[in-house]
Amino acid sequence: MTAELGVGSVLDDIDARPGSTASLLRTLVGLYLRPLGGWISTADLVALAGDLGIPTAQARTGVTRLKQKGLLLAERRHAVGYLLNPDAAAMLERGDRRIFEMREMTDADSWCLISFSMPESARATRHQLRRRLHWIGAGVVSPALWICPGHLQGEVQEIVDDLDASAWVTLFPAGTPTTARSLPEAAADWWDLESLRAEHLGFQASLTTLPAAPFAAYVQLFDRWRVLPYVDPGLPPSMLPADWPGRRSAAEFHRLSTELSDAAWQRVREVTSAGRS
Repeated sequence: MTAELGVGSVLDDIDARPGSTASLLRTLVGLYLRPLGGWISTADLVALAGDLGIPTAQARTGVTRLKQKGLLLAERRHAVGYLLNPDAAAMLERGDRRIFEMREMTDADSWCLISFSMPESARATRHQLRRRLHWIGAGVVSPALWICPGHLQGEVQEIVDDLDASAWVTLFPAGTPTTARSLPEAAADWWDLESLRAEHLGFQASLTTLPAAPFAAYVQLFDRWRVLPYVDPGLPPSMLPADWPGRRSAAEFHRLSTELSDAAWQRVREVTSAGRS
C-alpha cells in the first residue's frame, strides 16, 4: 500500500490475519481515528494497543508498519503522533458500508457477470483479478466468467481500473441466472458455501471468548467479523440451504456492537484525554 490508496490497498487486508497485531491495529485505526478528528498521539495509540494485549514494543513496530504502508502519516502536534492518511477515507467508508450494512440479496435483485480473457503476458494481472474478485464475494461460474451481486458492480469496476485491465474485462448486468440445476445447486458450485459456513460458525463460536473489558471486546468483535461481509456475497435465501448461519452471524454482530460501543468509546476518550493533560 502506498500513500495513494486504491482498491489494491483495501485488499491488503486479506493478508492481515484476524487477531494478529497488524489486523488489530488496522481495526483500531479504522474504528477510532476518524471520530478522534483524524489524529492520535503515538503514546495514546500504543496505550490502546496495550488494552488489546499487544506489548509496547510490538505495538510500536506495528504502528511503524502502518505508516510504511501509507495508512498513517507522521505528524507532530502537542506530541509525536499520526494522522490518518486522507487518501484512506474512501477505503474506510467502503469498509463501513460492508461491515455495518451487510446486504442480503432478494430474488428481485440484479447480478453482475464478469467475463475476461487475458493473454499469457498478463498472467499476473489475471491472478490479481481473480484474487480480488474472490475477496469481494464473487463466485466462479467458469474460470473466465464470474458472478457477483449487482450492487457490487462499482467495486468490480474499481478493481478492473486499478489493475488497468479494462481491455480484457467485460461487465454484464444480469437478471436471475437460468440453469439446468436448481439455484441452490448452482450456488454451491459457484461459491464455496461449506467454507463460508465454517467461517460463520467459527465467528459465532469466537464470541464466547471476547474479552471482558468493553473496549477490547469491541475491537476484537470487529476484527473477527470484518472478513465475513467481504467474502460472503449475501446470496438470497432461495439460493442457500435452509440452515444457513449468515443471518445469525449478522444479528450477533449487530447486537454485541450496539451493547459495547458506548463503553468502548468512553475508554478511548479516557486514554486520549489523559494524553493531552
